[in-house]
Amino acid sequence: MRLGRLFKSYSYAFKGLFKIFREEQNLKIQTLASLAVLVLGIYFRVNRIEWAILTLAVCLVLTAEITNSAVERVTDVLKPRINIYIKEIKDIMAAAVLLSSIAAVITGVIIFWPYVYKIFGH
Repeated sequence: MRLGRLFKSYSYAFKGLFKIFREEQNLKIQTLASLAVLVLGIYFRVNRIEWAILTLAVCLVLTAEITNSAVERVTDVLKPRINIYIKEIKDIMAAAVLLSSIAAVITGVIIFWPYVYKIFGH
C-alpha cells in the first residue's frame, strides 16, 4: 500500500464533498438538520445505541443526496434534459432522497420523543 496514493484518494473525496456542499442547497439544509440532531443528542445525552442509529440515519440521508447529485451530473452529460428517461431517473433519485429523509425523521422522533416527553409531557 502506498501512503501517497491513499492520501491523494482522500483529497479527491474531500474535494468532491466540499464542491457538492458549496453547490447543493439541499445538502446544506440536510447538514443543518444533522447538526440539530447532534445538538439534541448531546443535550439529551442519548446512549451509544441511539447515537449509532442516529449516525446511520444521518449518513443515509447525506449519502443519498450526494448520490442523487452525482447521478444528476452523469445524466446531464449523457442526455439532454428534455429526454423523458433522464427526467424519470432524476425523479427516482429524488424519491430515494425523500425516502431516506422520511426514515431519518421517523428515527429521530422514535429516539427523541421519550426525552422530549419527559420535559414537556408532565
